[in-house]
Amino acid sequence: MTTFSPSDYQCDVLIVGSGAAGLSLALRLASHYRVTVLSKAQVNEGSTLYAQGGLAAVFDETDSVDSHVEDTLIAGAGLCDREAVSFVASNARHCVQWLIDHGVAFDTDPQAGGEMRYHLTREGGHSHRRILHSADATGREVETTLVGQALRHPNIRILERTNAVDLILSDKLGLPGPRRVMGAWIWNRNRERVETCQARAVVLATGGAAKVYQYTTNPDVASGDGIAMAWRAGCRV
Repeated sequence: MTTFSPSDYQCDVLIVGSGAAGLSLALRLASHYRVTVLSKAQVNEGSTLYAQGGLAAVFDETDSVDSHVEDTLIAGAGLCDREAVSFVASNARHCVQWLIDHGVAFDTDPQAGGEMRYHLTREGGHSHRRILHSADATGREVETTLVGQALRHPNIRILERTNAVDLILSDKLGLPGPRRVMGAWIWNRNRERVETCQARAVVLATGGAAKVYQYTTNPDVASGDGIAMAWRAGCRV
């Protein structure tokens, strides 16, 4: 039977990936749980850092969530799941406001009387101005802000230059009961050795797989590791 070494990492929640998804989840959980975040390179390196345009959410009083949903379904040409689109559009403003509350600075537009509103742009497929942005480097603003917050949080440990190799499954350890994920094997490039991280829950926030193609503008870390690990563990892809 395989067991965990006493020298391995242990935490409540292991988050694989240090982009906007992984870091925002870490910050939401860290007030209640001990969180470890794995970053394949430096903590701020990833697709989030290079995202330019902005984030779509209904902030204009002339706009509506229903309009946002319909615009998205039309642009999706029948490929979008209405329930998923409705969920995302309905929660977009709440999530963007959470970023604002955590220090993300979106561009503002001074109004008559000194009132400040967010500068909203309109992109293809949108019938209203609903894109909040930080110049043309919104991803950099979001990522660097979240990294700063995470590094300062006492319940968040960030391991840089560590690749998740595979998920640790209970049946692989010979444990009884239904199969469950118990952590991950990780390649620590700083120490040049494979280590284990035991966790009560594991979140795969690893982004896409653009680097499987010969030509892409995505960073090197977008290589589909999380998708492959999920598939090997029995998840649908």
